[in-house]
Amino acid sequence: MATLDWYGCATFRLNVDGLTVFLDAYIDRAEGAAGSGTSADDIDLCDWIVIGHSHFDHLYGAERIMANTNATLIGSYETIRVMEQAGVASDRMICVAGGEMVSLSENVTVSVYPSQHSCVWSHSQMSQSDEVCLGDLGVTWQEQQARMADLGKYVTTQLAKPAIEHLLGSMAGQSPRGDGGALVYLFEAPEGSLLYQDTSGHWSGILGGLRPDVAILAAAGRGNLDGEPIQGSLADFVAREVELVKPDRVVLCHHDDWLPGFSVPTDITPLREAIERGGSHLLELGYVDATEILTDGPRLRVVD
Repeated sequence: MATLDWYGCATFRLNVDGLTVFLDAYIDRAEGAAGSGTSADDIDLCDWIVIGHSHFDHLYGAERIMANTNATLIGSYETIRVMEQAGVASDRMICVAGGEMVSLSENVTVSVYPSQHSCVWSHSQMSQSDEVCLGDLGVTWQEQQARMADLGKYVTTQLAKPAIEHLLGSMAGQSPRGDGGALVYLFEAPEGSLLYQDTSGHWSGILGGLRPDVAILAAAGRGNLDGEPIQGSLADFVAREVELVKPDRVVLCHHDDWLPGFSVPTDITPLREAIERGGSHLLELGYVDATEILTDGPRLRVVD
């Protein structure tokens, strides 16, 4: 049996085959934001930390978990750069870019695949899951950077003071290199397989070749479909991902109100309907509730 604890945003604790694995590490929150009410300082047991990308709302806190435990961290080269700047020894980290398979124990492996970040440059405050967004196709890198600068101005003027203070404190060591290249991970254990994605983006040709028993899918912002923003809603984007990977069960992440003024408490109903139309079941997690997943072992699959 494997269990999954959600700490809010895209951070989870996976307990599988005697291992404790953190998926992202962003546990602390601004005053009044949704979350578990705990801190990264409270974590004193961890074997591995797996980071999807290097933005603060995924990486911040990993340096303290590393200080309090004997964990090894897996992440992009930008993630490792930020962690080294925070004082984490390089020999406790594994740099990956996609194409690697890492042994976590005798029975558990994690395979790494290149992915895409959501089109955060295309919006200010996040939209609801059924809001249709069109346009923004063919936007150059330079224009995306200009829009990101505008987003930064928006966030630092529209957020409440405690949220701004939290934001500035948690972004220490970040650079214009940004997300560092988003990654997705496929865990394989005797109990079954788990896909982990922490931002709403993908390469269709990569995601379509994976067949996890359970898929953690990000549900926030404007979906990135093969390098371009989804022409439709967030629910449409999640529906496409379910069609690609065909999991038995789906767990959502990044959909809570983790940074009020920028994030929104996402309406789950359109997402649930989209997931069920794709033949999967939505497994809804509360904060840190040790939900049982991968209880029956890997399912027999017909290759399609």
